[in-house]
Amino acid sequence: MSVTIVINGETHAELPDGLNLSGLIDQLGLHPHKIAIERNREIVAKSSYQDTLLMDGDVLEIITFIGGG
Repeated sequence: MSVTIVINGETHAELPDGLNLSGLIDQLGLHPHKIAIERNREIVAKSSYQDTLLMDGDVLEIITFIGGG
């Protein structure tokens, strides 16, 4: 079985069933300490990434922090 989700407005299909946010972050090549994730309009605590399973139809917004000054 596979999962289809939307990330920042783009559909991502055929993701493996049982994938959690930590696994998704790894697949996308993102650094977990430099992002924030909103899932279905609720911010997900970094401490919950491992326990948050992606469900078919989830809508994610991933924000990347960029330093500067």
